[in-house]
Amino acid sequence: MTKLSARLSQAFAHLGHAYMHLLVALFLTVVLGLEKAWQREYADLISLWTVGAFLVGVFAPLAGLLGDKWSTPGMMVVFFTGSGAATIACGLSDGPLALAFALGALGLFAAILHPVGMAWLVRSATSRGMALGVFGVSGSVGVATAGIVAAVLMDGISWRAAFIVPGAISMATGLVLLGCMVTGLIRDVRQDVAPGKEASRADMVRAFFALSATVFLGGLIYQSTQIAMPKALTLRLPGLEDGGVLAAGGLFTVIYLTGGTLQLVGGWLVDRYPLKWVYLWTYVFQVPFLFAAAALAGVPFVIAAIVMVVLNVGSLPAENSLLARYTPVKWRGSAFGAKFVLSLGVAPVAVQLVAWIQGATGGFFWLFAVLGAAAALAVLSILQLPHEGEIGATPEPVPGPAE
Repeated sequence: MTKLSARLSQAFAHLGHAYMHLLVALFLTVVLGLEKAWQREYADLISLWTVGAFLVGVFAPLAGLLGDKWSTPGMMVVFFTGSGAATIACGLSDGPLALAFALGALGLFAAILHPVGMAWLVRSATSRGMALGVFGVSGSVGVATAGIVAAVLMDGISWRAAFIVPGAISMATGLVLLGCMVTGLIRDVRQDVAPGKEASRADMVRAFFALSATVFLGGLIYQSTQIAMPKALTLRLPGLEDGGVLAAGGLFTVIYLTGGTLQLVGGWLVDRYPLKWVYLWTYVFQVPFLFAAAALAGVPFVIAAIVMVVLNVGSLPAENSLLARYTPVKWRGSAFGAKFVLSLGVAPVAVQLVAWIQGATGGFFWLFAVLGAAAALAVLSILQLPHEGEIGATPEPVPGPAE
């Protein structure tokens, strides 16, 4: 892989991660405006994302397999253009049923990004931990800016524009990537720039079971908190709702942008310390802050929310490095696809959990309490990972064949 191709591949992977999280998170803020525009209850509207959230996870293995067997950058073109078109369709919806179908299409195309984009990134990176840290930051920037982008476009134009404008930008980016492929600036290469020693079969099996449980629990925590956060902020901060959608969306942006940026610390730690222990401590500290979020209100709740988001997303560089460590290179896209069946496939459960708890209690005390218990179970699962004397640093890169 040439240096230019590797750098461009990483750039589009990071950009795709930001776009994916921005596009799927737009609805979480737009729904606050649709409550008034369509005169529907929040619990009913947020449930429209259930099928789309399900498809984000369930289609991931097939997307990863297509990336492994067909073309990684080609699948990324499909992601950019397809998810952009689906987001535009959300903005053109004339009722809940049409919006549910459009959100389903968005979930289908969004499923491509994680297994394909992450495998593409890992293959082209020399400092894997930091690359994954930056990748995580880009995703968190997408989540964070979704609130403010949606709020600004809704307040300035309409809720339809909050979908259509970002969707059009995503489609344009896909065409630029296609141009880079056609001109040879980006090539699909099937080897790591910085290969490492392959793990034993026994360690692969042990890591598979331990990571499967933790990925599921971590996904439940992440998806539930992200879905609930805009509404939770309006409930826990008196007077915030008076500021309109922009106030809730802006605070949502601050929380996720702060959490995402600190993922770089996770990436730095992964390149220097044992992966298992970096991963473990991010979950150990999540437990008390999730339980604290269940009971707190006002500024203390915001502080607890920031810390729990920082810890949850900060675990991802270690998690993804562990998965890459215990997976053969030729099956890495499929392995990441399997991971996202769990971490993103749990999203429909999270949507229904948020809708049920908020609808039944009018708040989120029990949601954060359940998630605190899930983090405690994740700690027990991480302890089952293989013990290794080596640190998590990426090996020195070896030159690949010139192209």
